[in-house]
Amino acid sequence: MRSLCAEFLGTACLLSAIVGSGVMAFNLSADVGVQLLMNAVAIGAALFVLITVFGPVSGAHFNPAVTIAFWLRREMRLGEVGGFIGAQLLGAITGTVLTNVMFELPGVSVSVQERSGGALWLSEFIATTALITLILVMVNRGAGHAIPALVGVWIASAILFTSSTSFANPAVTIARTLSDTFTGIAPSSVGMFLVAQLLGIFAGFHLSHFLHPNPGRS
Repeated sequence: MRSLCAEFLGTACLLSAIVGSGVMAFNLSADVGVQLLMNAVAIGAALFVLITVFGPVSGAHFNPAVTIAFWLRREMRLGEVGGFIGAQLLGAITGTVLTNVMFELPGVSVSVQERSGGALWLSEFIATTALITLILVMVNRGAGHAIPALVGVWIASAILFTSSTSFANPAVTIARTLSDTFTGIAPSSVGMFLVAQLLGIFAGFHLSHFLHPNPGRS
């Protein structure tokens, strides 16, 4: 239960950082570049703190893609995977709704921001592949202590250099449909984002094993 609580709270806080920093950036600047930079810095910093705090409790996945990757490594049972993903989705939705209310917006406001096209889907595939590869390679190397900083810096930079702004997280993707703000995504755009992310999970899993084999795997 402590692990599920950690995944719920961590994912909720992550979505609060994503949506909240997006709203704040939009309110403070009319420059889209400045808005994106503010969003990236806030998310990267939040990830570093959240992974550091919750990592010893649950592993600080906050992302169904990460959970599935560890299931592929046979380090989680299917029941545990279901519990983690459920907690992540509930946390993501809760964090989004509470953040909307925090900025005096409707708790649920379905986004109309379309994010569609081959370039964005390719971007999501690359972003997810890179994230999973990074995490698993560091685990294989026994350097898990570096993951909070590396993931925070990587996601912050990927937000700025990928055309999709690097969602790379199915729970984040789904929850962001509930906020019609700078960080929102229309429900009609979600399906292909999830497909690209799923493919990225498998690509990252195999690439990480190729680059730095897991000592526990034959």
